[in-house]
Amino acid sequence: MTQTTEPSAETGGTSGAGGTVPPPDEAVDAPPSGATAPAGRRAPRIHRAWFVAAVTFVTIIGAAAFRSLPSLLIDPLHADFGWSRGTIGLAVSINLALYGLTAPFAAALMDRFGIRKVVATALIVIALGSGLTVWMNHAWQLLLYWGLLVGLGSGSMALAFAATVTNRWFTERRGLVTGILTAASASGQLIFLPLLAWIVETYRWRPAAVTVALAALVVVPFVWLLLRDHPADVGLKPYGAEEFVAKPPPVPGAARRTMAVLLKAARTGPFWLLAGSFAICGASTNGLIQTHFVPAAHDHGMPIRAAASLLAVIGVFDIVGTIASGWLTDRFDARRLLAVYYALRGVSLLFLPILLAPNVHPPMIFFIVFYGLDWVATVPPTLALCREQYGDDSAIVFGWVLASHQVGAAVVAFLGGVVRDTFGSYDVIWYASGALCAAAALMALVIRRRDPVDLPAVTA
Repeated sequence: MTQTTEPSAETGGTSGAGGTVPPPDEAVDAPPSGATAPAGRRAPRIHRAWFVAAVTFVTIIGAAAFRSLPSLLIDPLHADFGWSRGTIGLAVSINLALYGLTAPFAAALMDRFGIRKVVATALIVIALGSGLTVWMNHAWQLLLYWGLLVGLGSGSMALAFAATVTNRWFTERRGLVTGILTAASASGQLIFLPLLAWIVETYRWRPAAVTVALAALVVVPFVWLLLRDHPADVGLKPYGAEEFVAKPPPVPGAARRTMAVLLKAARTGPFWLLAGSFAICGASTNGLIQTHFVPAAHDHGMPIRAAASLLAVIGVFDIVGTIASGWLTDRFDARRLLAVYYALRGVSLLFLPILLAPNVHPPMIFFIVFYGLDWVATVPPTLALCREQYGDDSAIVFGWVLASHQVGAAVVAFLGGVVRDTFGSYDVIWYASGALCAAAALMALVIRRRDPVDLPAVTA
């Protein structure tokens, strides 16, 4: 930077003999020519990226209320309306599928319109869909309100949101931040699941649906007032970056760009291995345990509130496991981590049918702790592999991989209800999911380590 006799933005004083130079931790992030940043802005002692991550964490917690409700609705809706578990499972299936299929488009929309606008709109749609279920009387309304509206809104709040924030605001500690933001969903489950279970048992299911709608609305002001789209908006470098990064211009044609990225990624082997293994991940977590654990435990005589509390405990250990997985992902081969996670999950599912009982006993507690540590520990290494393979388009690619996760979840959410209606128990679906996890472990191991493929950022 050229020396002048005017006050210097880099020193905070004059550049002459009487000027003082601040200590290194107060050095300014100086943007390159053409980038906009307030003159003289000093880098904070705690980087703004951590505050953005904190707002993102709270946002995902608030939106996680709707993730806690479906498993609690199966028996009450069956009792109130006489709908089959397969029909109710179909609504959950639509919700889960749209949650995944919307995610890659949401990532592109964030590039076009900004994170704040997309996330705030998504929360409002979630609140609308959940609130309208209070007045439903027909199964098609459940499919529309909970399946379509909440599915579309939740898809924009999917892990692609966390991936976009991480990619923009951090160049270091990405694995750790991914783990923390992924754990936010489990934290929301921990907070809301026991509360919603108590509401359902005490006041039935409609007040629980209203609670979910209100939880989504409460978060909207936090997103609008506190979240920022890019470090350049506040004149800072991304955390850990050596150089200032100018904010990229809005990218038009979100849908076209999303499809173009998919077509490029689909020509590579790692994409199909990641998508296939992550589909099994969704099938064995959101589709299976999150949707059917409570009714399955209730089938064995366990009270709904006790079963919901066990599911919430999974959320406690999920936080620990996911953050630890992010830390491990920064240090070890992501492929081998995935293989270990899937193999251990498969083994635990094979034991679950013999553990279900009217009372909570030590082996069941061990299963809950073990499964919780592994629940979404797969996310940080999967995202790291997407970033390694697909560079600047990794958030959108991860959105498509997440779509496969939710399609897998949707299939098992539906099939689990059909299996229960057909055989009178869930045993078949537990064993089948355990076997699928073994296949996912093998798929993770055959992904080749390589430099990012030639996938330049796609523009409309």
